[in-house]
Amino acid sequence: MLIAFSITPLGAGDSVGDLVAEAVRVVRESGLPNRTDAMFTTIEGEWDEVMAVVKRAVDAVAQQAPRVSVVLKADVRPGVTDALTEKVARIEARLAEG
Repeated sequence: MLIAFSITPLGAGDSVGDLVAEAVRVVRESGLPNRTDAMFTTIEGEWDEVMAVVKRAVDAVAQQAPRVSVVLKADVRPGVTDALTEKVARIEARLAEG
């Protein structure tokens, strides 16, 4: 499955970049395939392992912020692997065709 999620620390001041970096660090240290862009971090894996990483990322931010907002979107497709790169590759191939 793919999970795209965004964590927003609330009540932690105007600059939350350090806290968001902590959440991304948790994801990267998980060893699961992942990608971070300007809006979301996407991770790929089995349900329990992906959700455990999201929880650890939220917990890391919650240690320093009194409130945490989480937006989450999931693509649940049993048996599919490497969706993180394959979905984008298929679109790029279609664009290259003209």
